[in-house]
Amino acid sequence: MCGIVGSLAFRNGGFTVTEPYITGMRDTMAHRGPDGAGTWISRDGRVGLGHRRLSIIDLSECAAQPMSNEDDTVWISFNGEIYNHVEIRSELTATGGHRFKTDHSDTEVILHAFEQWGIDCLRRFRGMFALALWDGRARELWLVRDRVGIKPLYYSIHHGRIAFASEIKALLADPEQGRAVHEEALFHYLSFLTTPAPQTLFDGIRKLPGGTWLKVGEDGQVRECRYWDVFDRAAPLSGVSEEEIAARILSELRTSVRLRKVSDVPVGVFLSGGIDSSTNAALFSEGEGRPVKTFTVGYEGEYRSYANELHFARRMASEVGADHHERLLDIDDLLDFLPRMVRLQDEPIADPVCVPLYYVSKLARDHGVIVCQVGEGADELFWGYPGWKRALEVQRYGDLPVPRPFMKAGLHALRLAGREETTGYEWLRRAAAGQPVFWGGAEAFTQTQKERLLSPRLRKAFAGYTSWEALRPIRARFEEKAWERSPLNWMTYLDLSLRLPELLLMRVDKMSMGVGLEGRVPFLDHRFIELAMSIPSAVKTKDGTLKYILKKAVRGLIPDELIDRPKQGFGVPVHEWFFDRLGDRARRELADFCRRTDFLDAQAVAGLMERGRGPQAWYLLNFAMWWKAFVG
Repeated sequence: MCGIVGSLAFRNGGFTVTEPYITGMRDTMAHRGPDGAGTWISRDGRVGLGHRRLSIIDLSECAAQPMSNEDDTVWISFNGEIYNHVEIRSELTATGGHRFKTDHSDTEVILHAFEQWGIDCLRRFRGMFALALWDGRARELWLVRDRVGIKPLYYSIHHGRIAFASEIKALLADPEQGRAVHEEALFHYLSFLTTPAPQTLFDGIRKLPGGTWLKVGEDGQVRECRYWDVFDRAAPLSGVSEEEIAARILSELRTSVRLRKVSDVPVGVFLSGGIDSSTNAALFSEGEGRPVKTFTVGYEGEYRSYANELHFARRMASEVGADHHERLLDIDDLLDFLPRMVRLQDEPIADPVCVPLYYVSKLARDHGVIVCQVGEGADELFWGYPGWKRALEVQRYGDLPVPRPFMKAGLHALRLAGREETTGYEWLRRAAAGQPVFWGGAEAFTQTQKERLLSPRLRKAFAGYTSWEALRPIRARFEEKAWERSPLNWMTYLDLSLRLPELLLMRVDKMSMGVGLEGRVPFLDHRFIELAMSIPSAVKTKDGTLKYILKKAVRGLIPDELIDRPKQGFGVPVHEWFFDRLGDRARRELADFCRRTDFLDAQAVAGLMERGRGPQAWYLLNFAMWWKAFVG
């Protein structure tokens, strides 16, 4: 796991890539690669690559980056892991003509795989990656993000060049890079707690969507291609017994966890005591000669909005004989971390779980662990959220042949009752517009709430506009490719396309890499995802039981009490803390922000605070602090 940067100067663009330019960007991300750094500049100053190294596989100097092939015609800067690199190396060696200078570097395997198969080599890789390849023979730059978007990759085209990096702050080291707010992205941020790819909150800076590559020529021509979609490889398991499906799930997951144990440095597991992390811990412990190291955070005191899960984590740690470590957090930990959190995020990731993620990552790193397995993805693949259950029920009513005039009459009645800001009103509004009611597993504000929160200028600019525009291309792909166009498959497909890569996985990447720790996600192995998306919705939702088929698959692997306990997400007691010093901090920051900018309506923001809407105030606080740190 590392940080990558680079730039390609276009012909006749008037720009030359220099070592100070690349190194300056590279070293804004020293936290991503504390073990080393490298820079390569082409002789003609046309292209340059930079790399910060966190050594995980092949710790030798021979595996340092940027790395080239034998004749220096292909160069790479790579962030991530290719878990099946040994298998691919063997295939390349058998074909002949490929000479390796490292013993087992997965980076060098990518180089030779590109030489052998071109960009189609991506289909062979099983892993997570963001990479830049310079093909000196074709004079082309390739930028690639892994299938799911586990690793981030940003880029900007300006002043005769394209610059790219693992983090936005590296691009901002370019003195000619603009720092203006992308107002459409802000509009969508207020819906989704993050910005949908390819947008970021910085006007002119984009992020590459998951499963996509970008090919850039010296003439400035850019071609983007989506090289993977889960439904391209999903093989419907209609007619297959539940027992066989459950067995396949456990077998594929066991393989995924085993692959993610591959490392030349210590590996551990984040453990909450829920089904996902407990399954990771159990499978990780299989065949181990020493105890797995597990890490958990909780909170000082008791809160109504979030109950500690420490006893469940301890139960699972005891079950596998883990070397278990814990840390308790309080409001001081949050307030102390806020400035660093904003800097690590680059753009707001308005999920307060960033706070415990940072501290559990630091706990692991402080105990000598460099890699940790995390549980993201299982809830999205196997119907794990109570909110999804409600949305599915509502969608079934929305699919009934109710005339649109009746729906509009219902909306009118809710408005008269002062219910325009409710989720029920928003869902009915979507159904009346012929849209799915589910717009993602995390939503910040409804359309009506946004209209009241935006400044008069932005309210006018976005009149008649909704965040469905960000979802429309995702829905079009779903309609084209899904083998079963069920509401549940839409919910999973949407979150695989937006919430997971741009919110949940982004928070894991930014917070773990903030302390030089790599996070690995076994539930998001692409073959496991393809298997999960081959399962009929009726099997996943049987008896109305959340995670029905996953629970069946892991029963006997982890204790029944962990399988059968009510779902509890990894949370933060933000609601209570807003009635403490966090609320005072938010009022000051937001009042100052509204005085200095013209994005939000100051009166509406103050009203939100007065009504004690702590979680929603957190979303606005994130935006205000980001603006102050990077734009203002």
